[in-house]
Amino acid sequence: MDSAKLKGYQEWIRAELDRCVDFWLKNGLDKVNGGVYTCLDRTGQVFSTDKSVWMQGRCAWTFAYLCHVYGARPEWLAASKSCLDFLEEHCINREAGNRLYFTVTADGKPLRQRRYCFSEGFYCIGNAEYYGVTGDETCLKRARDAYELIYQLNNGLIKDPTGLGPKTIPETRSGRALADPMIYLNITSIMRRVDPANAELYDKRSAECVQTIFGYHFKPELKCTLESVGVNGEFMDSITAGRVVNPGHDIECSWFLMEEANHKKDEQLHKNAMQVFDFAIEAGWDKEYGGLLYFIDCLGKPPESYEHDMKLWWPHDEILIASLMIYRDTGDEKYLAWFDKTLAYCKQVFSDPEYGEWYGYLRRDGKPTAPPCKGSTFKGPFHLPRMLVMCDTMLTELLAREGDKA
Repeated sequence: MDSAKLKGYQEWIRAELDRCVDFWLKNGLDKVNGGVYTCLDRTGQVFSTDKSVWMQGRCAWTFAYLCHVYGARPEWLAASKSCLDFLEEHCINREAGNRLYFTVTADGKPLRQRRYCFSEGFYCIGNAEYYGVTGDETCLKRARDAYELIYQLNNGLIKDPTGLGPKTIPETRSGRALADPMIYLNITSIMRRVDPANAELYDKRSAECVQTIFGYHFKPELKCTLESVGVNGEFMDSITAGRVVNPGHDIECSWFLMEEANHKKDEQLHKNAMQVFDFAIEAGWDKEYGGLLYFIDCLGKPPESYEHDMKLWWPHDEILIASLMIYRDTGDEKYLAWFDKTLAYCKQVFSDPEYGEWYGYLRRDGKPTAPPCKGSTFKGPFHLPRMLVMCDTMLTELLAREGDKA
């Protein structure tokens, strides 16, 4: 291990984190209505005031997590609380079983409801992390209630109170989505950390998530982890569902699984999670232009999504987290090489030292879409700062380990 190289990584990551956090504090916070705007151009100018409910929860989590790792700062706590208050006042559909909306106006009028439970998931982790920092019991109760609602909806224990129904006609095609167990696994990890009194429940639920991922979605014979499978895990030969692989999603899933493996001290689970990473990075890395392709077809056929060969910021964040985690846990230099290669790519094409934050959406050749943006309905202060904080923490652990050897 080259300590000088690790220190160089950390120095850049810390500077990038400062720029990222400053970008959102300066440009994103809505000082009139509360919450956060995320549709920001390269310089931080707001180009749409519609608000993503996902991002209110994610922003609340991010700024509380910064307090958890680096110590509470008034501006971070205020940003987190502003988003939580906006969620509570405007983003919950009280007439539909406390399901959350997907988008709302600047002042909180509902625009769109979706069938998926991800708004609830990010509401859950935002409240949980804020509780972990402040001890606010009201936030813990909100997190616990949302956590249980998601579980009941994902497992068909209650009927969706929004009445939206399934995405496809169930008599024709029903299935399972990888996003449900993998995101719930991550939510569970956060809940277990801040709410140890219910650790037994969280351990049980996390085991269910792991079983679902490997029992249904992981396909070693195809060298991939599938986004969608049949109810019993069967392969669906469909361009719109069954053959779709999202390599970045798989890589994100791999480090969720590794965290669970480390919690349980389960070496076999850790090895299985590494295989999820290996399959995804080998199949998804663009050998011509570099970077990770957004979607691929598991049989090598043409993908349906128009954006399949674009390079998005967040899958590269996930590579950096997962590769460094594997290196920290195993010492295998192969994964430090993946970290180094990906970091070099991100410095070249995503990072913007002049204005801060990363470009969100690149063409296959690595050039930003025109005009470039730093945020959208789906991009806000979450994936990038999470990666920077986690990598900073892991690099500190690695450097401390080197110091102990000296």
